[in-house]
Amino acid sequence: MASTHDYNMDTRNDNIHIYINGFFFHRSEAKVSVMDSGYLLGDGVWEGIRLHKGTLIHLDAHLDRLFSGAKSIAMDIGLSCEEIILALRKTLEKNKMESDVHIRLIVSRGIKKTPYQHPKVTLGKPTVVIIPEYKKASEDVKEKGITLARVKTRRDHSIQDPRINSLSKHNCIAACIEADKLGADEGLMLDPYDFVSTCNSTNFFIVKNGEVWTSTGEYCLNGVTRGSIIRLCEEYNIPIFEKNFNVEDVHSANEVFVTGTFAGVIPVPSVDGKTIGNGTRGSITESLQNWYALDIEKLVAMF
Repeated sequence: MASTHDYNMDTRNDNIHIYINGFFFHRSEAKVSVMDSGYLLGDGVWEGIRLHKGTLIHLDAHLDRLFSGAKSIAMDIGLSCEEIILALRKTLEKNKMESDVHIRLIVSRGIKKTPYQHPKVTLGKPTVVIIPEYKKASEDVKEKGITLARVKTRRDHSIQDPRINSLSKHNCIAACIEADKLGADEGLMLDPYDFVSTCNSTNFFIVKNGEVWTSTGEYCLNGVTRGSIIRLCEEYNIPIFEKNFNVEDVHSANEVFVTGTFAGVIPVPSVDGKTIGNGTRGSITESLQNWYALDIEKLVAMF
C-alpha cells in the first residue's frame, strides 16, 4: 500500500535527540508519563513542520494553527510563539539538521493527578515534545500517487471540531482502517450532508473541465498546504472553487489530487476502484506540484 507519508529510510534517525519540556533525550530514552493528558486522553494539539534548506516552511501558519487549536480546547500552551520557535531551533541545532527534515511538534495539556478527563485535575504546565526526523517524500508516490475509497466515517461536529489538529485522531484512524479494508491507501470522508469533505490524513481536490474544486473547509482541517494550493491556483489563473460537491463529481473528475505538509501535492489515479482521467498524474496536478516546489524555494530565498 502506498502512503502520502512514504519516505526514504535514513539511518541517522536512529540517533536523533527529542525535545521534552526543555530537555533533550536520545530517541531510545525519550518518554512521557503514563499520566500525561496526551497518553490518557489524546488531549492536546500538534503540527507537522518541514525544514527545507534551513527554513521552517510556513512556520507562521503552523504556529497560528497550533495556538488557535489550543485556544479552542481552552488550553494554555505555557510558552509564547517566540519560545516555541526557539525550542524548534535548539532541537535542530542539537541534531545538526539543515534540510529534508520533518518535525512533529506536540503539545498535550500535561500531567494528570488522576486518569480523568476534566482539565481541573491537570498538574502544572503542558507537555511540549519536538520530534525531528530526516524524511524525504517518496518521488514514486509523487508521480504515481495513492488510491482512495469512500468510507462511512464522517467529518462532522458531532464528536469534535474537525478543523482542530487534535491529538485525538480516532475519527481519522477509523477512516484509515476502513480504507485499508477496502484495499485503498486513504479514506475519502464525507461531511454530514453527503458532500465530499477531506481524506483521513490529507486535504482533497478535484479538477473538472479546467477548474479546481475543494470543499468549503467547514468540515476539514485548515490545511496549510491546502491554503497554499488555493493561493497558487489564483496566482496562476487556474479557476479555484471552495464549494460543495458529491462523490459522483469525484468519479467523473478529470483529475484528483490530495495535499499535505510532508508530501505536498499527490495525484490520485483511482477512487472507489474507478479510474480518474487516464489513470495517471494529470497536467494540472503536475503543474501545481511544480508551482508548489517553486513556491517553497521562494520562501527559502526570502530567509
